[in-house]
Amino acid sequence: MKKKRLIGLIWLIVLLSLTGSASARSLPLSDSAKAYVITCGPGNDFYTTFGHSALRITDSARGIDYVYNYGTFDFDTPHFYWKFAKGKLDYCLSRTDFESFMAVYDWERRWVSEQRLNFTPQEVNNLFVILEWNYLPENRYYRYDLVKDNCATRVRDMVMIAPSHREVQIDWMHDGDYSYRYFLHSCMDNSLEWWRLGVDLLLGLPTDKKCSTVENMFLPVEMEKRFAGAAGTSLLVKDNQEEELVDDPVALLQDTREPLHRSFPPVVVFALLLALVSILSWKNIWPRWADTILFIVAGLVGCFLIFMWFGTDHWCTKWNLNILWASPLLILIAIRHKKSPLWGLWLQEACFLVAAAWIVVCGLAPALLPIILTLALRVACLIPRKPQQPQRQR
Repeated sequence: MKKKRLIGLIWLIVLLSLTGSASARSLPLSDSAKAYVITCGPGNDFYTTFGHSALRITDSARGIDYVYNYGTFDFDTPHFYWKFAKGKLDYCLSRTDFESFMAVYDWERRWVSEQRLNFTPQEVNNLFVILEWNYLPENRYYRYDLVKDNCATRVRDMVMIAPSHREVQIDWMHDGDYSYRYFLHSCMDNSLEWWRLGVDLLLGLPTDKKCSTVENMFLPVEMEKRFAGAAGTSLLVKDNQEEELVDDPVALLQDTREPLHRSFPPVVVFALLLALVSILSWKNIWPRWADTILFIVAGLVGCFLIFMWFGTDHWCTKWNLNILWASPLLILIAIRHKKSPLWGLWLQEACFLVAAAWIVVCGLAPALLPIILTLALRVACLIPRKPQQPQRQR
């Protein structure tokens, strides 16, 4: 279905280009129309942490100043949170006037900038027709994905296909040195350490893939950088004639938010837990009920991660190695305790080791390490020791 829509868009652009070259009156916009990429900074709510992107079309001759926003969702959608958890929540394209769009970000005190696209009048018209076609009720909804299909990637793709006679070049084949996870981390400073812990808990191996220049444009701020980039990075090319894709960013609003207060670091919380468990285990006064709670909580977390892997459509939660330490096997160990099979205890310890290595190599939230060490210590305490041989008396 998505492929058919893309083919339909391409034919629409071709037809528009042919009619536009035949008669300027056939174009929906005047020659004074302009197109912009809008980038918005992060807000204080978690779902605004990664910023936002939109497209703006202006035409003073036709009285048009629209902002097209692919990041719209409806909290009143039936079973909203369940659909979001399952990866089946549809986002949609909305259209609003520029002043109303800016009023929201002014109220949230977030920064906003725009970059004018160096499109010809024909190319601006192409983009306008694409966006209006996407705004039709039967076309405006799409299945959201955190890194593959979101408000930024939709803007990127619309910019790429709008020029009908020129090619957009954005250093396509350059493989970056950083992963999707790295770029997500870059948006979460010290005031969001607990959110980073939650993100690293949910995301799996696909987000550790090194992403190319065009792939890391899933983040609005990164897309702004790639579009603006150094000379020759983002170009419009035809017959060996090159032109910069966008002008330099122009600030529309400044960031005037109150700085977020840093919460108590999770790594400190779990390091203190590890120290407490170590002391009580050494003194042999750690109660069995505490093991039961510890193992069942970790095991239930593992069950949730398995659900996110196999029971949802989320691409980024597959192959999550956190289930090695947050293992459902721990629920069995919680029930059997010292009667747990020896092979099960040693298998769980091996899983702890592999999970810890993954966390270190991929630079996951450091708070995960003391959690793993705490669980590993308690499982190790359940492994029976060989009885000491009585010393022979002479």
